[in-house]
Amino acid sequence: MDVRRSGDRFRGGDPATGDSAGIETLHAFSFGRFYDPDNLRFGPILACNEERLAPGAGFDEHPHSHTEIVTWVVEGELTHRDSAAHATVVRAGDVQHLSSAAGVRHVERNDGQAPLTFIQMWLAPLEPGGEPSYTHVAGIADSTPYALPEAGAMLHVRRVFEGERTAVPDAAGVYVHVVRGRVLLDGEELAAGDSARITEPRGLEVEALERAEVLLWELAGV
Repeated sequence: MDVRRSGDRFRGGDPATGDSAGIETLHAFSFGRFYDPDNLRFGPILACNEERLAPGAGFDEHPHSHTEIVTWVVEGELTHRDSAAHATVVRAGDVQHLSSAAGVRHVERNDGQAPLTFIQMWLAPLEPGGEPSYTHVAGIADSTPYALPEAGAMLHVRRVFEGERTAVPDAAGVYVHVVRGRVLLDGEELAAGDSARITEPRGLEVEALERAEVLLWELAGV
């Protein structure tokens, strides 16, 4: 199990304009100008970015291709528009999946009055190309994982109260990201923003040290 701490994430954006633009980004993997050859991916996971957008801030239209983009809104409202004519407001507890396939362009903005925080995860597809697609699942439940067969992965959302335990899937690999709260995982305490990359977990559990929300990616290969 490889534990990565919140404070070790790369701070993204343009240093000259990022703060004034109201955008703060924290990268868990090598990204853009923060190139780290030893931290390129874990299985199909290419990126896990925590995005914090002030009211009125956002990312102008930009392209993606050959990437499965999954977004989890922590707080606030995310406005999404893309070149395939999808326009959606994604709220806390929703899962958004944009399959960029052979190519798509999109806009992401905070058009609300409150700060916006979301976790965006990029996964490599098993097969490149194809037609772009879009899925928005409102209010996903703990007992309903989101399957991503395009990348051989499945997303589990776990909300646990202090003292509760929840199982880590037995799989080839699992990527754990703590959204909020504190948990104990195989003797390691993890807090908000911390993550763990686990190869072939067997019989592991996440124990909540306080009320917590955790994202677990179950991976078919690492």
